[in-house]
Amino acid sequence: MKKHIKNFCIRGATFAWSGPVILAIVWLVLQAAGVVTTLTVYEVALGIVSMTIMAFLAAGVSIVYQIESLPKAFAGLIQMSVLYLDYLGFYLLNGWIPWSKIWIFTAIFVVAFALVWFIIYITVRVKVGKMNRSVVGENRPR
Repeated sequence: MKKHIKNFCIRGATFAWSGPVILAIVWLVLQAAGVVTTLTVYEVALGIVSMTIMAFLAAGVSIVYQIESLPKAFAGLIQMSVLYLDYLGFYLLNGWIPWSKIWIFTAIFVVAFALVWFIIYITVRVKVGKMNRSVVGENRPR
């Protein structure tokens, strides 16, 4: 268990920087579109800290796939749940979505998560198929 906690922290720390960088890009795009014209010091500080924590958790939770005793589907469910609570909590904390629109966020999140994992599943399946065909081809009698 210590190994998984250590790996969680290493993964999280490795990618925690990406949260504030993505936030800065979003703010620049919103400013260019005229949506955001000014930010308070509180909004900037809250955004930077919350996005750092959010990125840390999002990266760290991928460790669930390294735990061999967990079925992959259950690991995916754990990852989806942690990401959902992580994103939703910080989006609400920062005031980026109103409470009345949680259902829209939930629908978009579930569809996006399912789409990403469908693409990953198809990609892995194709690669495994190619590997199996190449191994079978190498073992054919000549």
